[in-house]
Amino acid sequence: MEVIICKTKDEASRLAADMVAACVKKNPKCVLGLATGSTPIGMYKCLAEDVKARKISFKGVRSWNLDEYWGLAGTHDQSYRYFMDKNLFELIDIDRKNTHVLNGLAKDWKREVKAYEAAIKRAGGIDLQVLGIGSDGHIAFNEPGSSLASRTRLVSLTPQTIKDNARFFKKAADVPKYALSMGVGTIMEARTIVLLAFGANKADAVKGAVEGGISQFCTASALQMHKDAWFFCDEAAAAKLKLKKYYAWRGLEELARR
Repeated sequence: MEVIICKTKDEASRLAADMVAACVKKNPKCVLGLATGSTPIGMYKCLAEDVKARKISFKGVRSWNLDEYWGLAGTHDQSYRYFMDKNLFELIDIDRKNTHVLNGLAKDWKREVKAYEAAIKRAGGIDLQVLGIGSDGHIAFNEPGSSLASRTRLVSLTPQTIKDNARFFKKAADVPKYALSMGVGTIMEARTIVLLAFGANKADAVKGAVEGGISQFCTASALQMHKDAWFFCDEAAAAKLKLKKYYAWRGLEELARR
C-alpha cells in the first residue's frame, strides 16, 4: 500500500487521474472498476479533460461499477447509473454498451449479482479499481462487519451510511436501505486499486485503513494485503496518520518510479 498525500483534493484528483490514464494508454482495452459519490468527481473531470484534449481515448475501455441502490431505476437521478452517465460516460468517448452497473430493479438479485461476477471474469478481471472510503472505513457498500472474503451481493446499509447519503435526497425517508455491491473479496481481485479520500471527516477512516489492524469492522483495512493499492489523500484526510511524513515522502518516490 502506498499513500500519496497532496495539499489539496484537486492535486490528488489529478494524480489519481494520471494513474487511470496511464492504465488506459498501456492497454486501450483495459477493464476499469469505477466508483460513485462526490469524492471521484474531480478525478472524472480530469479524465474528461484528457479525452477532450485527445490525450487518451476510452473507445475500447470496459467498466464495471462497484454498486447500485436496490430499488432505484437507472434513470432515477440518485441512481449510480445516472451518476456515472452525467459525471463521466457522457463526457468521454466510451462505448456505453461497455459500461456496466448493477441493475437496482433486477427481479432476481441473486441471479443479477452472479451474472455480474461472471461478466467481470469473462472480461479478464478488473485492471484498475477506483474506490472511495466511507466515514466508518467501508469500501463500496461493504459496511462494518462485512466478510473480507465477501462477493457481490445484496447488503443492508447502516444508519451511518444512510445518514451520510441523505444529503443527496429530498428527504431522509427517500434514502434506500439496501444496495447491490461488489464484495471485499471481489474488489481485492483487481490488479491495481486507487482509493481517494478527502476532508477531515475521512481522517479516522484513513487512519484505520492504513495503520489499523486488518478487520471486518474497517473493510478498507483489507487493502493492506493488496499488492498494488494506492491511497490519494488531501492533507485533511491524512491528518491523523502516525507516519504521515514518511508516507508523503515515500509515496511520491514510488509514484515517480511507477
